[in-house]
Amino acid sequence: MQYKDKNMNMPSVLIAMPAYNEVRYIDDILKAVLHYSDNILVIDDGSDDGTSEKLQKYLSDIIVLSHQTNQGYGQCLIDAFEYAYENKYEWLITLDCDHQHEPSHIPLFYSEIQKNKYDIISGSRYLNEKNIYSESPPPERVFINKKITNILNQYLMLELTDAFCGFKAYRTSAINQLELTEKGYGLPLQLWILASKKGLRIAEISVPLIYHDPERNFCGILENPNIRLNYYIDIIEKGLEYSIDQDITEKRNSSREGRYICKS
Repeated sequence: MQYKDKNMNMPSVLIAMPAYNEVRYIDDILKAVLHYSDNILVIDDGSDDGTSEKLQKYLSDIIVLSHQTNQGYGQCLIDAFEYAYENKYEWLITLDCDHQHEPSHIPLFYSEIQKNKYDIISGSRYLNEKNIYSESPPPERVFINKKITNILNQYLMLELTDAFCGFKAYRTSAINQLELTEKGYGLPLQLWILASKKGLRIAEISVPLIYHDPERNFCGILENPNIRLNYYIDIIEKGLEYSIDQDITEKRNSSREGRYICKS
């Protein structure tokens, strides 16, 4: 059974979740998602905290793709796109395993999918900025998100409000046209650029702004907001194949030392 409301007009949909060291949340999130689909893929990105062991008890209900070592958030999504296309799913819905995406909103994506108007349906935490949860994201994360979103809108003629939300639905035949290569956190930016160049139809729907864990952070040098912003701008410039206006980026930090190692 694909759609648990038994709607016979529903296209085939796979739900995919990247997971890296999510032992704290994986049970709850899987139990919740199983209310909405029997077609679930988890990409275990080299977890070493017990997540892999917990996934074993769900193997009768879900599919698990395992990376022996941590490959990165972007590579997890690329693997999910490839799996969905190769296994003839018409749509792929992605959400994170850390309870920052609420599974009860999956039916909102189903409803938009049934309209058959779009190729990418992206959740936005900023269409409705009322945060009903106790914790708020660090201000620098909100700033970087809005900054990068504004840059993408200006250069791609888009009308996004949230460039980074991982709660999305993708038409697999459309995404298969894109040559995605970015293995790290910059994958969504590469995807927006390639999707715009291909003329894919994009819509946003409102999802809650949820931020449970103020200690959750990025890896390595990306913990530095300036380096992280530079990394994102590098992804954009590489995708556009030219440098963007320095005034728009508000005095980029000139430091380029180190590698942008972006893990899940």
